[in-house]
Amino acid sequence: MDTHQTPVPAMPATAAPATRLPDLGPAARRITTLLGPVDDGSLDGPTPCPAYAVRELLGHLTGLATAFRDAARKDLGPSTATPPDAALPVLEDDWREALPRRLEEVAAAWRAPDAWTGTTRAGGIDLPGEVAGVVALNELVIHGWDLARSTGQPYAAGEAELRSCEALLAPDADDPDRGGIFAPPLPVAADAPLLDRVIALSGRRPDWRPGG
Repeated sequence: MDTHQTPVPAMPATAAPATRLPDLGPAARRITTLLGPVDDGSLDGPTPCPAYAVRELLGHLTGLATAFRDAARKDLGPSTATPPDAALPVLEDDWREALPRRLEEVAAAWRAPDAWTGTTRAGGIDLPGEVAGVVALNELVIHGWDLARSTGQPYAAGEAELRSCEALLAPDADDPDRGGIFAPPLPVAADAPLLDRVIALSGRRPDWRPGG
């Protein structure tokens, strides 16, 4: 499967922390900060997602922020019903205004405790709210890293965010292929930084660079 992430129903409910809900705000704000240096000449550059140039990555971020915002609100409809790989994302003309707004909205939506309860839908797949929230966080963290690497910018994520992503992405003894949902993990040194280990679990090379 391609290295961009897909919402899944197969992840165990324990993927979400039992006592404290993750905050999507820091990951969302980091992406907004990364947008400033992205000029029109950067939009056709490569990304760690083989099927995406920067413009498709930005379009995907806009779409996933919308879908997971609506998933948190249980506002199920076209935005939550479409699989992310149904077609290449199309970048909106007003993306510089629309994407930061959608990122704020998705972070705010997942601050509501009710978002983490019951069942919701994202990418056309029904899944527990507590799993959907962790998948949403993982999407923001991993694709934030994608955007940073694609545009030559630094990227750092908090330990709590990375631990949530690590728990979601780690192969399970009963399902080492993770249902075929994610690209196979890549080897990385056991003492590598946590961010590098999470990126490798997502099927990406932590040392990826454009043209590298």
